[in-house]
Amino acid sequence: MSVVHLETGRHLYGGALQVLYLAQGLEERGVKSVLMVPRGSEVAAAARKRWLRVEEFPYRGEADVAAATRILWRFSRRDVEIVHLHSRRGADTLGGLAGTLVRAPVVLTRRVDNREIDWIVGAKYGLYRRIVAISGAVRDVLVDQGVPREKISLVHSAVDASVWQSPESAAARDGEFNLERGVPAGAMVAQFVPRKGHWVLMHALAILKRHGHSPNIVLFGRGPMRDKVAALAETAGVLGQIRFAGFRDDLHRWLGAFDFCVHPALREGLGVAALQAGAAGLPVIGGRAGGIPEVVEDGRTGLLCPPGDASALAEAIRRLLEDPHAARALGESARARIESRFSIDAMVEGNLAVYREVVRARTGRG
Repeated sequence: MSVVHLETGRHLYGGALQVLYLAQGLEERGVKSVLMVPRGSEVAAAARKRWLRVEEFPYRGEADVAAATRILWRFSRRDVEIVHLHSRRGADTLGGLAGTLVRAPVVLTRRVDNREIDWIVGAKYGLYRRIVAISGAVRDVLVDQGVPREKISLVHSAVDASVWQSPESAAARDGEFNLERGVPAGAMVAQFVPRKGHWVLMHALAILKRHGHSPNIVLFGRGPMRDKVAALAETAGVLGQIRFAGFRDDLHRWLGAFDFCVHPALREGLGVAALQAGAAGLPVIGGRAGGIPEVVEDGRTGLLCPPGDASALAEAIRRLLEDPHAARALGESARARIESRFSIDAMVEGNLAVYREVVRARTGRG
């Protein structure tokens, strides 16, 4: 079997990392995988480091006619048994149309839980043989908008838990990020975009400060809202507690050195950052949004709050600050849950089962 994966994102965010995990796992199982990615992207560089087959192409967005032609030509080749589309930055529409035109069986992975315009759903999702939803929350949104449930397969995203379990010490953490020693420190790993809920955290920290708690928080990530978050932190009087760490390709060294992870998202397909934090043995304080409750068991592996509720988020952080023993117990349970429920092997096998079903339906065998 051979699969062409189309990933049009340029940065190595959570979704793109899943594509690399999948392609590598398929290769290990004897399934040829080729990654089509934008020329010069972080995804291309990371794929080559893993010795994966990469085909780079110039890509300027969904209106890029030359890129659309290139995608159409690639999908028409005889060695293509499955086309797998992995992002919404044109891959879903251009890839779906190209696959339909050349009659290639197309699988789409859907990673977000937001609704789309109803007529677009009806037109777009008819292009795909199967849809892989990364969480029950994503699947439920699709079904609610009219996509047949039997067309959707639930395959959770995954994390390589072993990578996250040998962190640096707390002292090294404090030195690396210029934190005051002896002060509890939390991490948030997310793009600086509105749906990740940075503003909720800033308000929660202000509430905590009024009640005598001032934990340090390191914000990992990048994005268009970074300066606005900094301005909000200053207005809330908590800027001194915040460190902006940017995107770190050595995050696995540091995440487990923190005391807790905050993930106050307002919408979330599943939450790769929550998976990583759990694998690192951290309790996650998250918004009860999208697929996050599928990762975080409230009161067992972390704490969940209503999305956008800064007071509830502040109370959850306070609970962990005042009971470090309970926080560590939650983190240990989180690690066990991630290892058992969100392994790369399970994710790869889930996608491979979808491919086999599509091939059987196309050939009439089985």
